[in-house]
Parts: sequence; C-alpha cells; structure tokens
Amino acid sequence: MARVLLIEDDDAIRISLGKSLTAAGHVVSAVAAGADGVAAVAREKPEVLLLDLGLPDLDGRDVLAMVRAVSDVPVIVATARDDDASVVRLLDAGADDYVIKPFSAAQMDARIRAVLRRLGTDQQGESTVEVGGLRIDPRSREVSVDGAPVELTRKEFDLLLALSRRPGAVVSKRELLAEVWGLPWGGGDRTVDVHLSWLRRKLGETAAEPRFLHSVRGVGVKLAVPDGDG
Repeated sequence: MARVLLIEDDDAIRISLGKSLTAAGHVVSAVAAGADGVAAVAREKPEVLLLDLGLPDLDGRDVLAMVRAVSDVPVIVATARDDDASVVRLLDAGADDYVIKPFSAAQMDARIRAVLRRLGTDQQGESTVEVGGLRIDPRSREVSVDGAPVELTRKEFDLLLALSRRPGAVVSKRELLAEVWGLPWGGGDRTVDVHLSWLRRKLGETAAEPRFLHSVRGVGVKLAVPDGDG
C-alpha cells in the first residue's frame, strides 16, 4: 500500500513492526539511528515516515526538523507523552500524526492509511478552485496568485484547501484541526494561527490587511473573494 521508512532503535520493535506492516501490504525499510533515517528519507523518498523520538544518536525532534528541511513526507511520531501540549508541539514541529506507546501494529497500519487518505488520495478527484486571483489545484497541489506560482508547504496547502472547500463560509479552528491535522479536539489554536500567519505571508497579505483569508474573531476563518477581484 505504501513505501514506509521506520526509524526505531529497539531491535525487537523494529523487526516485529516491519514484519507486521509488510504483511499488511506495505514496503518497509528500517534503520536504527536518526542520522541514517534522514539520509534514507533523501535517498529512498518514502511515502510515510514512522519516527520514534527516543533514538541513540539524535533527539527525535531534531530528526523531525532535519527531515522537514529536505522532505514533505508524512511523518507519524511514536511518543510516550499524551498530554495536549506535547502533541501540539510535535504537530507544530511538522509531524502529521502520532501514536502513544505502547501501540499495536494494527494501530500503526490504521494511522498510515488514515494519513495517506487525508493527505493525498482524497484530493485526486477534486477540481481546481479559483477565488478571485487565487488558483488552487488539488490534483497537482499547485497554487498561484494573479498567475504567479506560490510555494507552500504541505500543511499550508492542506489548510488552504480545507478553506477552499467552503468558499465564503467561516470555518472554525476546531474544524480545521480535525480536517488538516486529524485532531478532533480543541487546544491547538496556536497551531492553526501559526500556519495561517505563514500562509498569509506567502499569499501577500496580513491579518490586518487581508485579501483572501479573513478572520472572524471568536468564530474562525473564511476564504473570500477580495473586493475588486471578482
């Protein structure tokens, strides 16, 4: 189903999880060290990365940052901490999903399929969206403003796409957390706010002077046709 790279230093977990995911239909490669994992991401271009945070050579969060510098591969992090603040920090750092230790191979397989479904296959049948001078192509994942291409990270694109599915409607931050980050609970407003700030900057606007992205205090955000663009 997917090319999976596993970065896990525990031999028993690495071997057992690799066998189980292979039996589930995935093509799995595995390494035991963070540095080797970063090199493997660049070399093998996996479709999903499974990252254990407790590695012998590098902190898992540093590995995540290095991976994000070279790839937009979906990353599922294995962590022993399940408090909201820790999870939000991981998502802010670039993780797409997480599992709490201990976890089963079946649970990890379900997470892999959910991430792939959320980030890719469900966008292939969508049509290009145009809002004023903003053009969003879900299939090629390309965005342009007034004909000029705009380079977005995967999360920035997914956030913009989620808003484009409801043009003119106010979308709550909780809805965005559920759709873009897969988190159907509150507490991650900062995650949405930070990505909105980055997205606005790349679209050539600010919160004080919005063109496309309009915040409604206490409610959410909407994507709207700017005055004079329609």
